[in-house]
Amino acid sequence: MKKLRIWLALGAVAALLCACAGVEPPDSPIIPDTFGEDSGLSEGPVGTVPVPEPSDGSAEEETDDTIPPREGMVRSRLTNEWVTPEVAETRPIAVIIPNETGALPQYNLSEASILYETLVEDRMSRMMAVYEDWENLDTIGNVRSLRTYFAYWAFEWDAFLVHSGGPYFIDDLLAEPITQNINDHVGTDTDAFFRDSRRASPHNLYVTGQGLLKTINKKGYPLAYRGLTDSYHYLFTDRTNQNTLTQYGNDAKSAVYIDMSGCFPLTRCYFEYNESDGLYYRSQHLSGGADEPHVDAVTGQQLTFKNILVQYIAYEELNEEGYMVYGCHDNTKDGWFFTNGRGIHVNWEKSDDYGSTRYYDDYGNEIILNTGKTMICVVLEGDNFTFR
Repeated sequence: MKKLRIWLALGAVAALLCACAGVEPPDSPIIPDTFGEDSGLSEGPVGTVPVPEPSDGSAEEETDDTIPPREGMVRSRLTNEWVTPEVAETRPIAVIIPNETGALPQYNLSEASILYETLVEDRMSRMMAVYEDWENLDTIGNVRSLRTYFAYWAFEWDAFLVHSGGPYFIDDLLAEPITQNINDHVGTDTDAFFRDSRRASPHNLYVTGQGLLKTINKKGYPLAYRGLTDSYHYLFTDRTNQNTLTQYGNDAKSAVYIDMSGCFPLTRCYFEYNESDGLYYRSQHLSGGADEPHVDAVTGQQLTFKNILVQYIAYEELNEEGYMVYGCHDNTKDGWFFTNGRGIHVNWEKSDDYGSTRYYDDYGNEIILNTGKTMICVVLEGDNFTFR
């Protein structure tokens, strides 16, 4: 870890020296943001971007959501959707969930506001689902073991980290006094979990919202945000003024089909854009399984997302078993942002444990997400994916 951090720091210095070489960036294609009224609870500024007039039947034709559907509702920090103040004030949970043939189907995965996917050892895929309004979910999971990089992403949301153990190298991070996690391997936390005898171990461990709430209260963890994170995480625009990426001209590429199989060889997931509702629908062809939609066992619904972020990351293998450490703190790597059937190249940075990972276009502007759920595919530097 120390070796990787030093290497990343040297890369950051080199990037800074290049940036100071006197080259003027091109003019930004984004009109300066006009921020909406702050709710006082979400603390996230809502950006507006120039968009063309929507054509008949396009995804941009939405009902006006600039006004809350019920008095007192506020914007979600995670999705920008309208939520109650109670939901907005309650910290989310971040649950570590496997994604392999024996782990399917997953329960209540479609209820997650943010979904991360990346690799663990042997190029297996694993997910971290970030939920708000989680207290009444009766089955979440299944739940598997933690890796350090998932913890750093959970910290960005000040989330309760929910997992079932993990390798020894997570121990120092979990021992930090401000880390708040619920771990099946700890006796005080077992009320949050249950096993389903109809499925084989290890893919039969689940949590319940009420069990988590009981355990959180027993451990004395505060439900309210602790002030450790940035005041906002993403910039959003509302549904009536969607970001279509057309302001980028030819820099915005068509992206109605995104194939991630080159990065996730055992899940071979892909996303298909549905113009009628403006969402990306997730499918996957797991090793030893069928090529089919990725469906939630509880809702019966295919997983869908309004925004997809692909984030390249530096990594280093720790041992012969293939356990990895990621360069989560970096400012030298790039990726892609997809929404409304188009995509643009982005660069990202994360400066500290509880600071947000921020994504910038090639003109240096922080990108503006559309209201809705976001999928984040964190892929190894050197791997490739395709879209068209």
